Amino acid sequence: MSLFTPLKVRDITLRSRIAVSPMCQYSSEDGFASDWHLVHLGSRAVGGAALVMTEAAAVEPRGRISPQDLGIWKDDHIESLARIARFVRQQGAVPGAQIAHAGRKASVRRPWEGGAPIGPEEGGWQPVAPSAVPFRPQDPAPAALACVQIKAIQQAFAAAAGRALEAGFQVVEIHGAHGYLMHEFLSPLANHRDDEYGGSFENRIRFALETAAAVREVWPERLPLFLRISATDWAEGGWTPEESVELAGRMKPLGVDLIDCSSGGQVPHQQIPLAPGYQVPFSESIRRATGILTGAVGLITTPPQAAAIIEQGQADLVLLAREFLRDPYFPLRAAKALRAECSPPVQYQRAF
Repeated sequence: MSLFTPLKVRDITLRSRIAVSPMCQYSSEDGFASDWHLVHLGSRAVGGAALVMTEAAAVEPRGRISPQDLGIWKDDHIESLARIARFVRQQGAVPGAQIAHAGRKASVRRPWEGGAPIGPEEGGWQPVAPSAVPFRPQDPAPAALACVQIKAIQQAFAAAAGRALEAGFQVVEIHGAHGYLMHEFLSPLANHRDDEYGGSFENRIRFALETAAAVREVWPERLPLFLRISATDWAEGGWTPEESVELAGRMKPLGVDLIDCSSGGQVPHQQIPLAPGYQVPFSESIRRATGILTGAVGLITTPPQAAAIIEQGQADLVLLAREFLRDPYFPLRAAKALRAECSPPVQYQRAF
């Protein structure tokens, strides 16, 4: 198995093991995809990526991180997303949509504007979460969700998957990582509930399991469903790698095909040992323990490094983010470096 071995998941075949990881662009108005998103994602498909994922698309307006986040909460969003999915497919890549809810980390300014919370008087909104526990002590407390509101959000995820299907996407990924809503339910650091959605491990994973089941009900059997998780909180008393293995095992029978293994994002005092491929052990352990497909992400920057992850059986897919920002044509460069078959678009063949 090599970096350029095709990967078949259900009825979809990826041309290689290289995927574009979801990367927020903070460049939407009212959730709509724009020309920026078309060029940003389209150029990575031209560059040879096998799977091109959208950034986190909010399943409801209050689920946006910032007011400029991509959205998929209303039918009006479908047309602009369909344009992107269509172009990506024309380049031989598979278009994927990540659907998300920011939970307590919602209603903040864009990173280049400082990332501070935005109050309702400035166009922000009241964030919601499993418990009324803010991300940072100085942040406004989110509103704790009632059970009926939890059910509504789960249905919003399912409706978002339906819109992704109508727009022509062939993979849907549920965002359950980085301290956003689903991850907040999983972690004792954010979830202080004492009902059926909090406390024990069984209760803390309930929201994730029910949401995945609701999405799979509307997402066709022939198409892959991914789940991104933070495999550890990197903080004492938080979500653990062992719990991630158990969660992955529970997700497989529900029709989740691949666990996209990231980490962190739950609390500001996390201690992350950053190093090349620092999250790869999580994808490897989940893959070996459960047999589910996994994706590795995080400081994967060179063709030999990406190739070794696949060849050593540490993951089935590598997802690149910052390296794709630096080089939209990473797969073509990797093919040349690894002496694999290179198939650039006919318009670009003179360069290869």
